[in-house]
Amino acid sequence: MLILKMYITIIPVILAGIMNMLFVKTRLYSQINRPMDGGKTLRDGKRLFGDNKTWAGFFGMVLSSALAQLLWGFVCLGFPDMCFIYYRCGNTPLFNLAAGAAMGLAYVLFELPNSFVKRRLDIPSGKTVRGIKGCVFFIVDQVDSLFGVGLVYAALYPMPLWQYFLYILLGAATHIAVNSLLYATRIRRNL
Repeated sequence: MLILKMYITIIPVILAGIMNMLFVKTRLYSQINRPMDGGKTLRDGKRLFGDNKTWAGFFGMVLSSALAQLLWGFVCLGFPDMCFIYYRCGNTPLFNLAAGAAMGLAYVLFELPNSFVKRRLDIPSGKTVRGIKGCVFFIVDQVDSLFGVGLVYAALYPMPLWQYFLYILLGAATHIAVNSLLYATRIRRNL
């Protein structure tokens, strides 16, 4: 039952990630797409984050998360005790928009350090590498944003530390499955 409740709680973030992935494929996105680092380089001559961390994607994820949580809140009206974030806060549209936006913001902010490190290690934006470095970053790519989302959950309701890490594990497994599906349907270019 715990795993089911955790999945019910995390579904809006999963939906938001899919919504944002679809958004970045639109013509609108390509027209407003600007790198967050403005194309600037540091003293080492390398980009701060690279071309794949854009303002459109940043705000797209925050907006997608807010909308997904709002919609999921309506679904959860039928079973309010199954979603952990409603234990201390009411399932209201305003709460859902704010909580969803916070989850989206945490999601994108916690991806940035990974992108920064990858640029320092000469891993091109949106590309994967082979070997041990590739394995490490495959794992980090699946979990980086989940650390931030988990902190938002922890702020919304009390949870033991093991449950925080279980969210990261469940989220990573789901992230891999969803990315595989998006890759198979050619919505995503790489795993």
